[in-house]
Amino acid sequence: MGCTSFFIWFFSYVLVCECLPLADSDTVMHGEIHSPQYPQPYPPNSLEQWDLSVPEGFQIRLTFTHLDIEASDNCYYDSLTVLYNGKLLWKFCGNENSGDGNHPGHQPILSPGNTLTLIFQSDDSNPERHQNIGFIAQFQAIDVDECSAPETGNGPLCSQICLNTLGSYLCACHHGYELRSDQSTCILSCGGGIFDEPEGHLSSPGYPNPSSQALSCQYVISVEDGFTVSLNFSDNFQVESIDTEGGPHCLHHWLQVVLPNREPVKLCGKKSPGLIDTNSNSVTLEYHTDNEGMSKGWSLDYSTGRVKCPIPGRVTRGRVTPSMTEYFYRDHIYVRCDQGYKLMMNGQEIKSFSTVCQNNGQWHLPLPECHIIDCGEPEPLLNGGVTFLSGSQNQYLSVVRYHCNEPFYSLEGDQNVTFTCEADRQWRSNHLAVTKPTCLPVCGQPTQRINVHMRILGGRDAPPNTIPWQVLIISSSRGGGMIIADKWIMTAAHVLAYNGQQISKDSVRIYLGGTDVKTMMNSSLNPESIYAESIYVHPGYDSNDDSSYDNDIALIKLKNPLTFRAAVMPVCLPAKDSSYMAGVMGQVSGFGIEKIGNSTLLTNRLKYVHLPLVDDESCRDAFNYLKRKKLEVKRLTNNMFCAGTPEGGRDSCQGDSGSAFTLTRNGQFWAAGIVSWGVGCGLQGAYGVYTKVVEYLDWINRTMQEN
Repeated sequence: MGCTSFFIWFFSYVLVCECLPLADSDTVMHGEIHSPQYPQPYPPNSLEQWDLSVPEGFQIRLTFTHLDIEASDNCYYDSLTVLYNGKLLWKFCGNENSGDGNHPGHQPILSPGNTLTLIFQSDDSNPERHQNIGFIAQFQAIDVDECSAPETGNGPLCSQICLNTLGSYLCACHHGYELRSDQSTCILSCGGGIFDEPEGHLSSPGYPNPSSQALSCQYVISVEDGFTVSLNFSDNFQVESIDTEGGPHCLHHWLQVVLPNREPVKLCGKKSPGLIDTNSNSVTLEYHTDNEGMSKGWSLDYSTGRVKCPIPGRVTRGRVTPSMTEYFYRDHIYVRCDQGYKLMMNGQEIKSFSTVCQNNGQWHLPLPECHIIDCGEPEPLLNGGVTFLSGSQNQYLSVVRYHCNEPFYSLEGDQNVTFTCEADRQWRSNHLAVTKPTCLPVCGQPTQRINVHMRILGGRDAPPNTIPWQVLIISSSRGGGMIIADKWIMTAAHVLAYNGQQISKDSVRIYLGGTDVKTMMNSSLNPESIYAESIYVHPGYDSNDDSSYDNDIALIKLKNPLTFRAAVMPVCLPAKDSSYMAGVMGQVSGFGIEKIGNSTLLTNRLKYVHLPLVDDESCRDAFNYLKRKKLEVKRLTNNMFCAGTPEGGRDSCQGDSGSAFTLTRNGQFWAAGIVSWGVGCGLQGAYGVYTKVVEYLDWINRTMQEN
């Protein structure tokens, strides 16, 4: 719209009309208008006009939220006038409570068309000194439902179907008709078309009334692959036919059903075909009549259903889900194996399996198989093995039991633990806290026992496997030692240190597992090579002090752990409460000097002797006597004990240093002492002196744990 500002003289006052830009190319669909100075009282001698315009096909709805204009008869003085195309529609003044005037109330008013003009005017004669505040209103474009409008003299807007649209309307025709160029009237036509919706309704032109002209119609129903079309004809079916003994003959009129790769079928007569499942996603209907027939035609609803797939087979040791009586296009099935079984396809294990029913009615993958799982080989047990109690090939629910290589190793805590192959492919213990047992060395229990007392000096040789912890140590001299763990040898400190120096670990050679020195040192006969990784001499031992062998103890850590057998076994360490009672017989062994007649020779055979423990007082008296005879005697300490007989003749000697003095408890040999020193060998009135091992348990255990 356009609005022009102007000045006019009225009752000697100048009136001003504001220019309000409303409908133009950018059409305003809603807005608000109000009197001048609202919500303050409006001024006298006002004149203001609003030209509202919305697009064609819309009306204007005007809603007053407040109106307070000076009331007068026929709104003579102040008023709001509403015009349509110059024609007066309403004239408003007053307020809700005034007895005269004309108030619009709160109900919206609707314009006849898409424009409205509002004019507000006031004079200068307001008796209330212009206390009326005027009006405020909202306007909005409202779509006109042309299809519901009363018919004009020209008849309905559309001859068949009227569709209201925003701001306008559209005409449409029933099936079998098409819209003429006037876009209002429909004429008979069935030139064809493709129906691709999943369901719909079809009928012959003019149904259920006969067509007044010949028809040749084609309808194509084509839905996506994977679906089939079903035709459900209504009971009211009548296509002209000639009755014969064989049934109706479709001579001049027919409805022909055409399916891909099948012979067409013609339908006619008065009996409805009812429901036809085509098993195809594409159906062509061809309807033919001539000018002379009186066929009323046909009507049908078509629907679609998914293609069916065959019932899947069974899976041994598995299940197919979901289990249904029928499966259709796009249905998925899954295969899960029973607990303890795994999915296999084409010789390969798969994590999961699903297959989908395809549009050709086939599953896209064949079913897999379920094979029993296996847990793999049980974790090997060092110095032990595993025995199957049930099952085989490490399969699900197989039960195994670990065992140690007896009699050289035993299960820690004597646990009789079994392991079962579980569904998660792990071997799990019947003891929740146990992951795998440990084989601990059996100490102090040789497989062969010595039953007679013999002496080292001039005695018989030790039978094989009777003293399996005995070690021969070769450095700058010969010494002995004893096995106390699979990587640890215990010996005397003076075997590994002298003149204030500890010998190099590389100069130490260790031999074990035999009773003959030549055989043990022959690498071809005894291929087991034992090397020292490190040497630990007790920090309290002073190799510069010739007068004392106190703290005469040392440990050798081996590079590689030993595997225990009949010829190689550890001796037990003493218990903390072990006692050393005088008169108790102990056993000493070694590869030291032996006495033959009046001669002493370095033996090549392992010897042993049984000697009694001597009480401290007798030991001290004996060595004090030897001191008075001017013999060289070292200092006795509480870390030592004596063993032997006062008449002499049985004793350890040079070359036996570092070997074990053992006692027995409950049939086990334990290292009570280490051959340390003496005065001569088998001297009358003298005893052998041994390092008291029980005094060094803390140092031994700490050294092995920390290293």
